[in-house]
Amino acid sequence: MELGVLAGGIMIGLAALAAGIGNGLLFSRYLEGITRQPEAQSKLFSQAMITLGLVEALPIISIAFGILVLFGIVPPK
Repeated sequence: MELGVLAGGIMIGLAALAAGIGNGLLFSRYLEGITRQPEAQSKLFSQAMITLGLVEALPIISIAFGILVLFGIVPPK
């Protein structure tokens, strides 16, 4: 097995894992905030969506690099 294939697979797998953990933490805190202060739901929702975009940006970039490593950068031998 080539190291490029292994590296690309690890990058994609860890990106998916990190996205799942980040989203779980984000929305657990969001729901916790709503239960403490229901009147602040609209403000918390907008902040949660902005944070969701930031949390998802890194895994998307990592998946793109993983695909590049799998199919693009490493020349076939």
